[in-house]
Amino acid sequence: MQTDIPAVESPSSFRSLVSTTRWRMVLLLFVLYTINCVDRMSLSIAMPTIVHEFHLAATMQGLILSAFFWTYSTFQIPAGWAADRFGARRMIGISAVLWGGFQCLAAFAVNGVTLLLSRIGLGVFEAPYMPAATKLTATWLPPAERARGVTLIDSGAPLGSALGGLAISALIALSGSWRTAFLIVGAVTIVFGLIVYRLLRETPEQHPRIDEAETDYIRAQKLAAGEAPRVKMAPLSRGTIAAMVVGRIGWAMVFFGLVTWGPNYLSVGRGLDIRSMGFATFLIFLAGAIGEVLSGVTADWLQKRFSRKTAFKILFGVSGGMSLACLLALPFVSDIRYAVALLSLGVFFHLWGGLYWLIPAMLAPREQVGLVGGVMNFAGTGGAIVVPIVVGVLVDATGGFTAVIMFFAAAAFAYLVGSLLIDFGSHAAAGDRA
Repeated sequence: MQTDIPAVESPSSFRSLVSTTRWRMVLLLFVLYTINCVDRMSLSIAMPTIVHEFHLAATMQGLILSAFFWTYSTFQIPAGWAADRFGARRMIGISAVLWGGFQCLAAFAVNGVTLLLSRIGLGVFEAPYMPAATKLTATWLPPAERARGVTLIDSGAPLGSALGGLAISALIALSGSWRTAFLIVGAVTIVFGLIVYRLLRETPEQHPRIDEAETDYIRAQKLAAGEAPRVKMAPLSRGTIAAMVVGRIGWAMVFFGLVTWGPNYLSVGRGLDIRSMGFATFLIFLAGAIGEVLSGVTADWLQKRFSRKTAFKILFGVSGGMSLACLLALPFVSDIRYAVALLSLGVFFHLWGGLYWLIPAMLAPREQVGLVGGVMNFAGTGGAIVVPIVVGVLVDATGGFTAVIMFFAAAAFAYLVGSLLIDFGSHAAAGDRA
């Protein structure tokens, strides 16, 4: 029986984004995740300054940059379970205040060890964010809008890295202190985290100001797409889980490798001063943010013209292939302007990997969306633990960054292959539809 779907304005313009409650929820999550990633990026930008104060070797720098991911990775699966069990809104509000607190504590570090400990705390409380945000996105958005919603939220990662490059470098230059910069961004995180907690709601039905027509629209769209409480989803196959893990690890090693060591590469490997390095970092990750948002729009468009499986094979094939090609070409480019342009192009396509956050809501049983999101990000952040240390060792061993870029290229290849092996076909269990 065909479902009558209420007419509600499609989110194709900025006006419609801010005029519908569901997209205002998504925008809140996007802004908070952007701030989240400014906090992460702050250490990478400040590291050249901190090195001189604490006299850190490259290997020790790698350990400090990696420390965030030790706990961020470890707590992904518990955080995903907690979002399913206690509510995504609650997890986001509590964690935002506490990670902002640890960002402030980093400003009082007295040596490499105390700085490392502050990053461990930051990782614990940033861990719940994306599993919880993914769960909220699946609740608030109908399937036809989720690619745009998820990639808009996840684009906060490259945008936060871009803005962090500008903001932290400017604050350090203006105040003469990396400690002041850390205190400011930590305080901003705490304040905005409280605001987001106050405004978010777990479901559309719980929001006091949502229009009844919009609630009916969300419900009808989900029903039309086959999403209902009595529709059961078959578990993900072992092959799909393995492919997802390999692809996510490869993607994360490139992205977090560039987040943690990219500024140092531009400063030490390419000779840029703190302001120029901050601006170049801004351009590179801004390109990634734009690419990720466009990938969501493209994904929704392709799924109207091809099967879901074909659409995502095209998207990940282009993303992984272009990321790999740009990294392989980078060592042969000597002009810093062309090197930054090449990195910007590569990151633009690499950040299409934000579409991975569609996988939990797309393929997992409803009651396990947060858990599967945690498993997926656990795999990625496991790679993120390794990459800063490996890069530090490679820099110490070779005295340069060519081997590092080739290492990133190998990770991009793993991202390409793993992504193409994921089964994006329907996982609804046969005979289980109501």
